[in-house]
Amino acid sequence: MILVHPPVAKPGEPPAGIARLSGALTSHGINHTVIDTNLEALLYFIHETKVHSSVQLSNWTARSLRNISENYLSIKESDTYKNIDRYKRAVIDLNHAVGMWRSNGACPGITNYRHDELSPLSSEDLLKAAEYPEDNPYFSYFSKRLLFVINDCSPRFIGFSLNYLSQALNTFAMLGFLKKTFPQLSTVIGGGLVTSWMRNPVWHNPFNGLIDHLVAGSGERPLLEILGVRDIKAQYTVPDFASLPLDSYLSPGVILPYSASDGCYWNKCSFCPEKAEDNPFVPIQAEHVINDLAKLVNETRPCLVHLLDNAITTSLLKKLAGHPVNTPWYGFARISRLLANSDFCMALKKSGCVMLKLGLESGDQGVLDKMHKGIDISTASLVLKTLKKAGIATYIYLIFGTPVETEREAWKTLDFVIRHKEVIDFLNVALFNMPVNGSEASKYKTRKFYDGDLSLYTDFEHPSGWNRKEVRNFLKNKFARNRAVSEILKSDPPFFTSNHAPFFVMR
Repeated sequence: MILVHPPVAKPGEPPAGIARLSGALTSHGINHTVIDTNLEALLYFIHETKVHSSVQLSNWTARSLRNISENYLSIKESDTYKNIDRYKRAVIDLNHAVGMWRSNGACPGITNYRHDELSPLSSEDLLKAAEYPEDNPYFSYFSKRLLFVINDCSPRFIGFSLNYLSQALNTFAMLGFLKKTFPQLSTVIGGGLVTSWMRNPVWHNPFNGLIDHLVAGSGERPLLEILGVRDIKAQYTVPDFASLPLDSYLSPGVILPYSASDGCYWNKCSFCPEKAEDNPFVPIQAEHVINDLAKLVNETRPCLVHLLDNAITTSLLKKLAGHPVNTPWYGFARISRLLANSDFCMALKKSGCVMLKLGLESGDQGVLDKMHKGIDISTASLVLKTLKKAGIATYIYLIFGTPVETEREAWKTLDFVIRHKEVIDFLNVALFNMPVNGSEASKYKTRKFYDGDLSLYTDFEHPSGWNRKEVRNFLKNKFARNRAVSEILKSDPPFFTSNHAPFFVMR
């Protein structure tokens, strides 16, 4: 079998989903090949880009194309992360150079992919991408690569891990190529985006004839069943990164991604996609996690461990505090009294924790209560101060425009950020999107964002008139222009955001 991680996703670390699938196949003795086409396509662009003197280019474009290899290498150097301006120039120029491969309406980038005419929210457009794979800007790469590896391995199955909208059109272009070139090859598609499609109550499969198997949720067991394995071992297996080019990712060392759970252990927040999709919470025992991390750290020698959980459980945080990972690590955690304990935060710091991502969402207690966040705003304040004192950076997530927020509460969030500007290192500011299949959506008058049949979110009429236009204006003209906020926002690494943020606070 062949496992494929398709473009485009952030190329700063190896794909965790493919590594988990590879671990399951390895533990069951199934021969397979792993291909990170996301990274390989980017490297193909970098190595194949040539500057033609006969073509009139802007100074920025000429410089970006001329320095494309140097900028790639710069992102892999630790010294680059000592100066945010130097870092920004490298990643922005690299993204600009990669964007020069745009063709037929396609606009590729180092962390995103969009198309002027085709939408990943439309099954009709995805099927068009499959029908005309030669129009895809990655075609010159993947047609040769897939042809070679399939002829070399003679697989019966090929699987794609489709997690993000930015991967969808390219995945279907590859599927179309495979259907025309190797019609006997059985295709399997899974991942986060596919799960969201299939968990929609009105889902019907529009891809019959192109895709043989669609998988929702954790893919290890379903994949093994598709491959005909009868004696399936435990659901959980250690990820296998051995087949991935760990030294080639765009980071100053190997980042080890690891999931200690699927789903969310809190699972009470209103408007949460995990809740809307009814994704179950399935944790790995904390002791097993510690053993896995020790094994994987020894094998991969990472400079950073990335815990991918929606929220690291309290039991795992406590286990980590008592069992140092011996490598810097970061991940998402819930704001709680535990993180307001100075001794505990110092123990986390000693265990290797360099940054925690925290979903605060709002600085107003009423909004938090109505969203069932389970967060006390005074505790949040104490947590930020305690983490800062312990030397652990924070990456704070805010959401504006929920149905339970008005402009008055938005100003309270701004005030909270201003009062805590010294203890907030990074900010992620998002405009609220209503999950299309969430139970809350039925309470409001909704309208489509797009005409596509695969849309994950819906627009809605805000009960207090705090609609998207008004929220956008507030964020642009009030929130982002505040001096305290703008200084924090300037610290955010462009394109890679939280994935590279730890490198700017590691000492």
